[in-house]
Amino acid sequence: MSEAVSKRYADALFQLSNEKGTMDQWADELLVLKTIIDDNDTLMPFLKHPRISLEQKEQFINDVFRSFSEDIVTTLHLLATRHRLDIVPLVIDHFIRLVNDAKGIEEGTVYSVRALSQGEKERLEQTFAKRFGKQAIKLTSVVDPSVIGGIKLRIGNTIYDGSIQGKLNRIQRNIGAVN
Repeated sequence: MSEAVSKRYADALFQLSNEKGTMDQWADELLVLKTIIDDNDTLMPFLKHPRISLEQKEQFINDVFRSFSEDIVTTLHLLATRHRLDIVPLVIDHFIRLVNDAKGIEEGTVYSVRALSQGEKERLEQTFAKRFGKQAIKLTSVVDPSVIGGIKLRIGNTIYDGSIQGKLNRIQRNIGAVN
């Protein structure tokens, strides 16, 4: 249920940002908000606490997020009024996905046994942007010793596994299929 509701809020924010020409600004602000939520374990429990009045929550939102766009703050007030502040991270994720789709950007994750250099990451982004027919691909690098060597790339629902562990798994499956 919260997935569908969060998509509706994200769609409304996206349409409004598109009309006002503030898409990039709002995307940046919402990413900052998501970082604040992720980095602060007490923020959401405080905002959802039943003993904190709506007026206190709204005052807190005004004080903490006063540098944010008025429409973002208004959305937070609306979500507080409707007791839906718990879906804020989902709304942000959906909004960012809509912005990326509008700009032809895809996000993905690259897994490697060591941290990739900026140059290696950029080459992967350029190569896979062409392969996916996107303007750009933004990759998040994750160090994963289980890949043993090579890389594993996840973009959307597609996984490209060029890792040694992946090759060993394929060999094992092929040997099992022969027996």
